[in-house]
Amino acid sequence: MLDRIDDIDWRRLGHAYGPAADVPDQLRALCSADPTEREAAFGDLYSNIFHQGSRYEASAYAVPFLLAMVADPATPDRDLALHLLTCLAIGYDESWLPDGFPVAEYRRATEGGRELAAAKPPSSDEADDAEAEYLRGLAEADRNRLFAYYELAAYDAARAGVPVLRALLTHPEPGPRIGGAYALAWFPEEAADSLPALLAAVTTALAADGRTSAGPAADAADGRASAAGDRAADVAATALVAAGLLGSAPDSALLTDPRPVVRWAAAVARARVLGPDADDATVEELLRWTTATPRGRRRSADDVWVPFLEGDLAGYAALALRQVGPRHADRTYAALLDRLPAVDGVEALTVATEALRLAFPDGPLPAGTPPEALTGRQRRLAEMLARSPLPWSIDGSLFGNFSLLVGEYGLPRSREELRGYLG
Repeated sequence: MLDRIDDIDWRRLGHAYGPAADVPDQLRALCSADPTEREAAFGDLYSNIFHQGSRYEASAYAVPFLLAMVADPATPDRDLALHLLTCLAIGYDESWLPDGFPVAEYRRATEGGRELAAAKPPSSDEADDAEAEYLRGLAEADRNRLFAYYELAAYDAARAGVPVLRALLTHPEPGPRIGGAYALAWFPEEAADSLPALLAAVTTALAADGRTSAGPAADAADGRASAAGDRAADVAATALVAAGLLGSAPDSALLTDPRPVVRWAAAVARARVLGPDADDATVEELLRWTTATPRGRRRSADDVWVPFLEGDLAGYAALALRQVGPRHADRTYAALLDRLPAVDGVEALTVATEALRLAFPDGPLPAGTPPEALTGRQRRLAEMLARSPLPWSIDGSLFGNFSLLVGEYGLPRSREELRGYLG
């Protein structure tokens, strides 16, 4: 599957650290029989052609080889290749949820990028790299256009492999079906052919899953599957959300399904498609998930796992509530404030982003705003953050990204400063 990899002059292509001459061997190692080599190769590629979410000139060239790995049943760990492929196509999904990938907007943003890429000198190892000098000489708008072009090139290279992704939906193992459904969610231009395949995958998965008892929403958010090793409900949920992102609302009957993760997926997908016209049952299901017990870390392969938002189902429910309109804003805000003190890390970021958006509809506070000028919502959020240490942390350490997020709205950037501000 990598026979033509050396036909590409990788040294003339750039990635995060300069010439991409190391990429061919890393792609080969991703197919190694040695799992240690595969993991190392994945880490290298995740760092150089997908550095902190950015894509580079070499990224699109790597995509066809990743697609070949995904298509080949002999690939030792297709999940790794599929995950990297999806990352190269869209970056971090948190950038696009809950609305889906805005491909038309992306295409407009890249206008002129092809010409900028054609004018760029080739990458080299020399200290006075002409490519780096070229990039420094571009205006900010042109640099943004160039890198948007690189991102779109990787996206379109992955889009060419959508039939390969659809084929995964009938794979006998649940992992490839989940990964394939997740990847298909981001290609709205292929929705006409993808939706029937996704909906068929939902039907097949639900029929294969023999669970019949529901259990409370709190147990669902805690992430425990009700039948050890049975991933059919995860497949169905992933495909339902993917279909929702492509414009298909599931039947309301799924809101009473005995499988909690299926109810979650049905509510998320219905909110995405129906928006403010979503029924009360959809909203209630989203609110239950938003206020449910934090899921914590995934403990085993038997735990519920739907890959959107790195498996943060409650966080995704909170995002979906944004789509059901202002009629439910007060209850949504109360649910967010109920959850925020109990989460940390990226889960706290998701919840805080939504709470801050509702509390500060007009943007950041002007400099020097006294605490008595805060609105009721703003005061409630500020007081909650002042007395809640967990959201400011990640794995027991201070979380700088959370501090930056709070500061963007004009509030003090630490809990101590916020307590002093509120008196």
